[in-house]
Amino acid sequence: MPQDIEFDLPASPGISRGLARARRHHAEWVRRFGLVTGDRSAAWYDSWDMPRLAALGFAHADSPALDLCADAMGFFFVFDDQFDGPLGRDPARTARVCRQLIDIAHGASAPVDADPCTAAFADIRARGTREAHPAWIARTAHEWEYYFAAQAHEAIGRLRGIPADLESYLQVRRGIAGTDLPLSLGERAAGISVPVAAFHAPQLRIMRQTAIDVTLMCNDVYSVEKEEARGDMDNLVLVLEAARSLTREAAVAAVRTRVNRRVRRFEDLARQVPELCAHLALTPEERSAVDTYVDIMSTWMSGYHAWQTATLRYRTAPEVVPPTGPGYLDEILRLPSLPSFPTL
Repeated sequence: MPQDIEFDLPASPGISRGLARARRHHAEWVRRFGLVTGDRSAAWYDSWDMPRLAALGFAHADSPALDLCADAMGFFFVFDDQFDGPLGRDPARTARVCRQLIDIAHGASAPVDADPCTAAFADIRARGTREAHPAWIARTAHEWEYYFAAQAHEAIGRLRGIPADLESYLQVRRGIAGTDLPLSLGERAAGISVPVAAFHAPQLRIMRQTAIDVTLMCNDVYSVEKEEARGDMDNLVLVLEAARSLTREAAVAAVRTRVNRRVRRFEDLARQVPELCAHLALTPEERSAVDTYVDIMSTWMSGYHAWQTATLRYRTAPEVVPPTGPGYLDEILRLPSLPSFPTL
């Protein structure tokens, strides 16, 4: 893995003070919902240190908000790994599995016999929406929908066996990365409500997309070897290699250039935010919310990067999971049963 590649990301603001509590809570939560079973899978999962990702990426958060962020991060990665095996090469079956999760995102209850992934997501969604603003609930429902629906299109890419064009790659990758969701979780954890005129201003919309792209593009560099070995095609390094006939080294350098250019754009736009707030005649409280939201986006970029360059998740561990086999030790995502009808 090209772990030595560096990116010019914003400086990290530090780490949440709630990390120790989040570790205790999260260890109990993943086992209670059955996301990990047995000592071997628990040791492999614990080595990823999802609470540290939450504490770095959501430095504004403290307990219990940080607990929710840690659980959401854990769900993302365990759920993602369930598609490393046969399920991830069956688009129709993947779409059917994710349909139930999409329904839960829009307010449905989990079935009483829900598999561990479905039950864990229902818990995250219920806790996240409790006393949340209706607009936030509606927006994040569609963010979750995009995330789950994109899984089937990643499966189509695996069957295709070659990288997509850049535009198609971005549409799928932004979905399977789910990176809108951490920014929305960051709002919830910080207890802010960004005025809608500011939230949808060109500056913040571009900054939001930039933070999303920077995170997934950096991750593509660090995970390319893992993903290539398993036949995953939605990786920017592989896309650029195929589209431009680049060597691995040149493709990684091209990704690095794209990331650094986006970070500079983010910083330029951040300098325009005070003037934007003045034009919108925001109150001091509203300006503070906008400033915090800018910090949330910046912190997510730097915090995720700090975590992914240290976690064992992206390091070769053939003694734990084979490079070309499923990335999970526990197959816990099940196809929902079809409704039964009386026979005539």
